[in-house]
Amino acid sequence: MKKKTSKRITACVIGAVVILALVVLLKPKAANPLDSVAKDVFAVRPETVQKRDLRHQLIMSGSVKAWEEATLYPRVSGKLLKNLLREGDSVKKNQTVSLIERDEVGAVYEPVVVPSTITGLVGRVYLDPGANVTVSTPVALVVNQERVRVAVDMPERYIGEIYKGQPATLRVDALPGKEFNARLQIISPVVDSNSRAVAVEFWADNAKGLLKSGMFAKVDVTLSEKNAVSIAKKSLYRQNGESYVFVPSQDGRTAQKKVVSVGFENTDHLEIADGLKEGDTILEFAYGLQDGSKIDMGK
Repeated sequence: MKKKTSKRITACVIGAVVILALVVLLKPKAANPLDSVAKDVFAVRPETVQKRDLRHQLIMSGSVKAWEEATLYPRVSGKLLKNLLREGDSVKKNQTVSLIERDEVGAVYEPVVVPSTITGLVGRVYLDPGANVTVSTPVALVVNQERVRVAVDMPERYIGEIYKGQPATLRVDALPGKEFNARLQIISPVVDSNSRAVAVEFWADNAKGLLKSGMFAKVDVTLSEKNAVSIAKKSLYRQNGESYVFVPSQDGRTAQKKVVSVGFENTDHLEIADGLKEGDTILEFAYGLQDGSKIDMGK
């Protein structure tokens, strides 16, 4: 009796497996949007040739530096008696920042002041009271950040496209989405023979104090600008010194190679000097696309 029961269970399991396999095999496959496109047809997107304001921009990086920075040193050796100001405090020129106690046995002197040499904010206080100091020991750093500077090295090939007073945009990673107006104010008269770069400096107003000395900054300067018939840079093909695009045939079923002349270009777009006109349709880049390839531009 047990053997018959066991055989029945085995038969049921086998039957269930067979039914499950049939369900899986006979289940209709999910529709693939590319199934309607023949395997030798390229699915492509059209792009309209249009006029744009093209800007040739140069992005450089450097560090923000306060307009004025002064490291304060004691006038005598001894011990730091007291810090009268701390980080972030406002300070006037000649205002006392710290007091130094002369370290001479058997003599009593009035504390020696460490005055600020500029008007601004206390950026750093380096020592705590009781610390030994000499005339070469930095006690505090004072900064004037109402205006800031960013020094960068510019490749020499761009020297002919820059000038004093040229506007630029300054950005810092610490303040995403914020832009600050800057101007090119200093251009070195010499080129570094090793880096082949020229040292330049941009200035920016900082009345709100958002820019801090030491911040990593990016400076974006527009070297030239032009309104021109253009396409996306990624849609251009270059091979063996030839520049070309693909355009749809008259019936829209095949791709046709069209040689073009390229002019002004920037990071994203480039000027078509000859070969296309405003309003023409080209095909966006498609890997493997060739002259005569069948295409499907969708609806």
